[in-house]
Amino acid sequence: MFFILSKILAFLLFPLLYVFALLLVAVFSKKAKTKRKYLIIAVAVLYIFSNGFLLNQFAKLWDVSPGKLENGKVYSAAIVLGGFAGDDSEGKGLFGPSADRFIQGVLLQKTGRVKDILISGGNGNLNPDGFREGAWAKFQLKDAQIPDSCILIEDQSRNTLENASLTKKLLQQHRLQGPYLLVTSAFHMRRSLGIFKKAGIDVIPYPCNYIAGKKDASFTWLIPDADTLSKWSIYIKEVIGLVVNYISGRG
Repeated sequence: MFFILSKILAFLLFPLLYVFALLLVAVFSKKAKTKRKYLIIAVAVLYIFSNGFLLNQFAKLWDVSPGKLENGKVYSAAIVLGGFAGDDSEGKGLFGPSADRFIQGVLLQKTGRVKDILISGGNGNLNPDGFREGAWAKFQLKDAQIPDSCILIEDQSRNTLENASLTKKLLQQHRLQGPYLLVTSAFHMRRSLGIFKKAGIDVIPYPCNYIAGKKDASFTWLIPDADTLSKWSIYIKEVIGLVVNYISGRG
């Protein structure tokens, strides 16, 4: 039930939906004063959530900084969270916008910073098909010439909570000692870090796939940007998820 509710809630978090709702109220309002009021609010909300400068400032406060790694230390595993791939119309996998998670995990193993790479990700769709992200990623790791002995796969999780619980079992099964490097997108790291630590998994944040916050916006921040709307949706989802997990004691 929690999984289904989280998916429904995520749908209601898109800023453009708020703007659309406000415009509908304005259109169907009979009073001119009410129409004007909701039109002004709709324009204000649209401008705020399409403003790159505001997004960058928020991202700088939200994104977690990389943890300090010990010089010369080889960590037992890099835990790479799913969400970097999905299936196409033919049921085959393909990389998505968060592919940097996978890339950074491979680089950590290739450069000797970690011994093993653990991919955690199943299928988070409400109506899942046969595609499992972790299972698909295993073939990509082999193509990247990662030895079988260094690959651990968890392909049943549907969300970050299940990422943590199922990953913990896998780590215990293979008797890998922490701390581990937790690899996920910068916007997702704060919530993930809380969930993994709550589950008793000793992790060091290794954020990647930055979508905002790396530099200040130029004078163009005055111009509304459609892409910023989608980025705000991602951050709003993370904020709500963190609050819900805190209240429910899950992270």
